[in-house]
Amino acid sequence: MFFSLHILMKFRTAFVAPSSRVFGRGELVIDAKEIAMRYLKSDFLIDLAAALPLPQIVIWLVIPATRNSSTGHANTTLSLIVLIQYIPRMFLIFPLHQRIVRSTGFVAKAAWAGAAYNLILYMMASHALGASWYTLSMGRQFYCWKSECTKENKAGIVGCIHSYLDCNSLGNPERQYWRNVTDVPANCDARNSTLTFKYGIFADAFINDVASSRFIEKFLYCLWWGLRNLSSYGQTLETSTFLGENVFCILICIIGLVLSAQLIGNMQTNLQSMTVRVEEWRIKRRDTEEWMRHRQLPPDLQERVRRFVQHKWLATRGVHEESILHSLPLDLRREIQRHLSLALVRRVPFFSQMDDQLLDAICERLVSSLSTEGTYIVREGDPVNEMLFVIRGQLESSTTNGGRSGFFNSITLRPGDFCGEELLTWALMPISSANLPSSTRTVKALSEVEAFALEAKDLKFFAHQFKRLQSKKLQHAFRYYSHQWRTWAACLIQSVWRRYKKRKMTKELALRNSIGYIQIPEREYYYSDDQADGDYEE
Repeated sequence: MFFSLHILMKFRTAFVAPSSRVFGRGELVIDAKEIAMRYLKSDFLIDLAAALPLPQIVIWLVIPATRNSSTGHANTTLSLIVLIQYIPRMFLIFPLHQRIVRSTGFVAKAAWAGAAYNLILYMMASHALGASWYTLSMGRQFYCWKSECTKENKAGIVGCIHSYLDCNSLGNPERQYWRNVTDVPANCDARNSTLTFKYGIFADAFINDVASSRFIEKFLYCLWWGLRNLSSYGQTLETSTFLGENVFCILICIIGLVLSAQLIGNMQTNLQSMTVRVEEWRIKRRDTEEWMRHRQLPPDLQERVRRFVQHKWLATRGVHEESILHSLPLDLRREIQRHLSLALVRRVPFFSQMDDQLLDAICERLVSSLSTEGTYIVREGDPVNEMLFVIRGQLESSTTNGGRSGFFNSITLRPGDFCGEELLTWALMPISSANLPSSTRTVKALSEVEAFALEAKDLKFFAHQFKRLQSKKLQHAFRYYSHQWRTWAACLIQSVWRRYKKRKMTKELALRNSIGYIQIPEREYYYSDDQADGDYEE
């Protein structure tokens, strides 16, 4: 059915005219008549020979028709004619396989499927060899019976008729008498150590009673025989001088070598491709361990490096996403980045104020960032080179307000928060300096953190390309969600409140003493320690 469908498809498959291949990819011929004429002149006969139901004709028609005729046609090797059809089928299977690999790069997408495909082909070859061995064994035994029957006829002791060797003569009384007095079965018994007839590689079929076994036992034994000898290239076979037997063994050896080089090699390649990333990661981790020992890093640093390598492997499985994305066209890369990042970007409250065009541009330039527990993202006073948007995990953001004595503010950044907002303020300046801004906070990972990062050059590009970032609404939204701006606002409110309280107390003292304005020393009006250590975020 499949080969017939293949013929129908080739009658409808266009082709490139050879005369048009001078420039470009050639002209595609879609005329049905030209396609049919070209196919009939080229591959049609081979395809037709492969599609004929030859096995069914031989098994269902030819062999039953010859079973009742003369015993000269009763040789079971007639069934081996079905193997002839595999010759034209091989001319279709292997070129088709090569075309699939050349067009798509693989036969199966999954590595295990490719390995299973090659293993099935190897098992099919083993089954064909085992079945051929069984059929040739029956033919070899029939040849022994005929030889011994001819010897008895020549000796004139017992009359042996060839029809007695056929199964249809089992109910014949004369055949029963002949069976009791003849030596043909004994002289063709493979278990007889004094047997002059040499079965060679076919002796196991009779020593192990394969012929008289149930079908499933017979089938599995023949499959095992073919698989064993195909994988060992027939090295364990002990042959006689029979010509057909030696030719069969030579074919086993050649087929075994070819299939081992082709199918088993492909299967090994498919299986290795399943673990190639794991092996690369293992080698990289071994090199990292050797480098750390060579540089004599302290144990705590070594442990942090190991955690980062392990976390990166769990997050990416050794796949370099940046290299894959950069190899794609710009439009396709933009769509992929939008699919991967847009939902996560919208989770950031500051980005929810932006329109789709600006969000698409941001998604296009976002890069993934991984941090392990205890890693310092940035320290207070260091230049800020990226703005980080938290997707998973928690960060601690703290500040001492430039080293101010007694001042400390700490908050926890969770998914949806961001840090490095000094960079956006720097990018929004009409005339910004070439030097990156300094960080006003120290950011440390409290757990494994996955985030997206926007680099300084990208933020500068957004500020110049999209004037909407200059809008007051976005700037107010940015300051509202910025923890640094909140801290500054709280400090400003405290400062204003202190000045107000100072002026009020000065006026009250002046009125109480009925004197003019008295300059009060500032140190007398500091807040108490409890107020100074209060939570500035609140």
